[in-house]
Amino acid sequence: MNTLIKAEIRRLLATRIWRGLLLAATLLGGGMVGAMALVGPENFQPPMPGLDTEPGVRSILGILGYTAFIPAAVGTLAVTSEYRHRTAAVTFLFAPRRSLVLGAKLIAYGLAGLAFGLILSGTAAIALFGVAAARGVPLGLPNLTVIGLLARIGVAMAAYLLIGVGVGALVRHQVVALSVVIGYLYLGETLLMLIPGVNRLYPFLPGGATASLTDFTYLAEAISQQTSMAPVSLLSPVAGALVLLAYAMSAAVAALMVPMRRDVT
Repeated sequence: MNTLIKAEIRRLLATRIWRGLLLAATLLGGGMVGAMALVGPENFQPPMPGLDTEPGVRSILGILGYTAFIPAAVGTLAVTSEYRHRTAAVTFLFAPRRSLVLGAKLIAYGLAGLAFGLILSGTAAIALFGVAAARGVPLGLPNLTVIGLLARIGVAMAAYLLIGVGVGALVRHQVVALSVVIGYLYLGETLLMLIPGVNRLYPFLPGGATASLTDFTYLAEAISQQTSMAPVSLLSPVAGALVLLAYAMSAAVAALMVPMRRDVT
């Protein structure tokens, strides 16, 4: 099993995917958070609370949760590429026990997701603390609380990469799978929040669970103000973490079980 895991990691490092992950994590974490902190949330349109307030810090960090479609898309791309280029068939030829091969792939992708989350959180922390110090603005949250929130976001990103892997295993057509993942996470859940009654499901969806985990209520409150609907009540951070974990585990099971019954050619 260790040999298979090392082989999957080497396979991943031999592609451009890991470079894209590294670049995306750095740009989203350090670049986006640094830019938002430099401009100041109070100067956004519409204005948001400043960095010297708790809601202001939580809002900037919570926005990172809405970039989760990127690791999810990478996970989907990694799996569907194997079917597109038929490398899965070669792998199963040399290692006929599919369960071990699929388990090794899942572990490799999970480690990649954790690396993405670590880089994203680390660069975001450096950017946020650095810009706040340069501007002479005291953050509205203690440093340890900020680091804790960023750690939650990093773990959430790893979960989304596994979710993307599961979607890729279920929908092998690359374009269709990517459209489903990006369309749903980037736009689908936001549209659902605009539908009265249906919006109550939002806390139990992946995006809602992430918002609960990071205590990011700004989007739900903004939509409530624009539509005059009652604001959606998010779950507790612990409950949000459990819901997101359930999605990640379901995706992992799908990624393990579905290829066991399919012809990979």
